[in-house]
Amino acid sequence: MKTDFWLQRWREGQTGFHQSRVMPLLQKYWPSLALPAGSRVLVPLSGKSLDILWLAEQGHRVLAVELSPLAVEQFFAENKLHPDSHDTLLGRHFIAGNIEVICGDIFSLDAATLAECAGVYDRAALIALPPAMRQRYVQHIYGQLPPQCRGLLITLDYPQQQMDGPPFAVLDAEVQSLYAGTWRIQAIDQRDVLDKEPKFAARGLTHMRTVVYRLDK
Repeated sequence: MKTDFWLQRWREGQTGFHQSRVMPLLQKYWPSLALPAGSRVLVPLSGKSLDILWLAEQGHRVLAVELSPLAVEQFFAENKLHPDSHDTLLGRHFIAGNIEVICGDIFSLDAATLAECAGVYDRAALIALPPAMRQRYVQHIYGQLPPQCRGLLITLDYPQQQMDGPPFAVLDAEVQSLYAGTWRIQAIDQRDVLDKEPKFAARGLTHMRTVVYRLDK
């Protein structure tokens, strides 16, 4: 996916992927990770997700990364936050309390920044990327996260031939292959969601599941 694709979707308001509530599966399973308060948690390709706020409310220092300036602006405005900002080689940083959002390319994150993250929450990044980009993404981001890092990965499982992504289907075999060798991967929840996603049924899907993985490096 090229940069312009996502920027255009935000400009045109094609953001049906944005949820107006905190992800229930995050609330259910995040506490089981037992990350200490104050831990830095990475949220890649965050959009304007309310999950950022929830993680911050749990006492974490949240580092979100988002390509679209419009998404970042809306996140802070809609949540009545007034960030300070500065620029680095990684992009423009917006900081409000224990929330930091970098507006920039996820592939620009460096090893020093990622090494500070004790946790990761990937709800929207892996499934936003086409197959050719997923291995590069996992190698660059997850490959540079520190030992003992742990987190949650949420994927979608559906017949890819029935619908063009994004969001893309990322099946269990691919997840196992992408993370094998460095991460311990455990599927901890699977549930059918097509009845709650009529827009995807309207696009021709016959089934869709969300799968939640626990990741431990």
